[in-house]
Formats: sequence, structure tokens, C-alpha cells
Amino acid sequence: MAKSTPLRIASVNVNGIRAAYRKGMGDWVNSRGADIIAIQEVRATVDDLSALLGPEWNILHDEATAKGRAGVALASRRKAEIHRVTFGDDDFDSAGRWLEADYNVDGTIVTVVSTYVHSGEADTPKQVEKYKFLDALMKRLPELREHNPLSVFMGDLNVGHRTLDIKNWKGNVKRAGFLPKEREYFDKIFGAEDEEGYNTGKAGLGWIDLGRKFSGEVEGPYTWWSNRGQAFDNDTGWRIDYQVATPELAAKATSYAVDRYPSYDARWSDHAPIVVDYQL
Repeated sequence: MAKSTPLRIASVNVNGIRAAYRKGMGDWVNSRGADIIAIQEVRATVDDLSALLGPEWNILHDEATAKGRAGVALASRRKAEIHRVTFGDDDFDSAGRWLEADYNVDGTIVTVVSTYVHSGEADTPKQVEKYKFLDALMKRLPELREHNPLSVFMGDLNVGHRTLDIKNWKGNVKRAGFLPKEREYFDKIFGAEDEEGYNTGKAGLGWIDLGRKFSGEVEGPYTWWSNRGQAFDNDTGWRIDYQVATPELAAKATSYAVDRYPSYDARWSDHAPIVVDYQL
């Protein structure tokens, strides 16, 4: 029987990695045992990342065009074989929002993407940019799966797919993050394929939402809480951070966890990390 290899992949929106480290992110990094960490909203330079994470991590980083905004990174114990940042049409500025890399894990190539979808704002140009990004995502996902059946994209996708994903969903149906049009994209991403493949009728792309796969039909588990009021203490949150895998890789996932902070004061980001174990 062939020996399988464990792989632990974590993902987190750090809301500025320098501030996150000041608040205790380093303890989580050092104790969680991740092989790969996808980071969003880095808001720092690659030199900052290297200094904070340390020499034992190999770092890929795509900065945003606007300094101090967005930014995505992949930190790994092993070096990537190759990485790519091209995403969407040539006239679309996706800098700091999409970073994919191929990793050789004991002879098995796994493709990992760190992505940060625009937050958007209903009926504004910000929402137009968000839809452009989601359109590009729909185009890229079939290509990504064709490139490597063992692929996963993860990060702050800034959309709650279902009513289970937002505590106060009734009060948010007209707000960015839970607009019907946004959620339709996710219907397509997670929808089952039909016999003829992608993009026919109402068939979806067949990717697997690992959070929902492992958690079942329950509220949450939430990954982001507003800083207003008692949202964190009351668990009035949103599940907008995901690990989304091809069916081929999802079949190799063995566990899923949201590393919810023990208390409001213990938080080092307004998002909680998501950690998935795979057996390759």
C-alpha cells in the first residue's frame, strides 16, 4: 500500500500583518503546524513578511498596486515549483488579490491559491470591480482544474453563500457580501457538474466548499465578526473565508477547523484562520 503524506494548509485574512504580529499572530504560526499558509490583506512588503515569519518559511507575495492596500501571500515550508499572478483581462487590475503556486509534496503536485475578493459596496463602482473579479474567477476555475486536478483556492471571498453563513442575514440582503447576484456566482462554483461538463444549463463547476462539507447544515461556523458592539462575544458573524477544493483534492481532506479566538481581547485579526488537513 502506497504511503500517504499529510499536508496542513491554513488561510487567514490578517488585516495588516505587522499589526497582527504585534497582537500575537506569531504564536499561532509557531504552534499550529501548518505546511502552507495563505495570507490575505497583507498590507506590507515582502521584506516585512520575511522578517516577521522568519527564514524557515519560503514566501511568495503579490502586492497591491495601491500601497498599504490588499496584498496576498503564500508562506510554505517547501519552495513552490512555480507561481502565477495573472488573473482576468489585461485591463483588469488584480494585483494583490490572486496568487497561485504549485507545490511538490513528496511527488504529488498540489496547486494552492491565496485570494482576496473585493469587499464591494452595493450600487457603486466598487461593486462593479467586485463583479469583474468574480467573472474572472469563473473563467479561471475550469482552467485551474484542468491545469491540476489537485487544486484549492482559499481566502477572504467576501461573500456569504447561504443564509447559514450570516447570523443576521435578513438585515443584509441589500448589502455587499450577501447580494443575490453575488451569491449566484457561488451557486455556480459549488453546483454539481452535469454529464456534459462545465457551463451547461444550471450545472455548476463542481468545486467543494470544505467548510460546509465538514460542518454540515449548521449556522456558521463564522470566520469574521464586526468590531462594532458585541458581535464577537455574541457570535454574530459571517462565514466569508473559505477553502474551496476540486472534488479530487476534497476527497483527500480529512479535517477542517476555524481557529476562533478564545476571547475578544485575544484576537490578532478580525478574521479567524481556517485550517484544513489533507492526506495525499
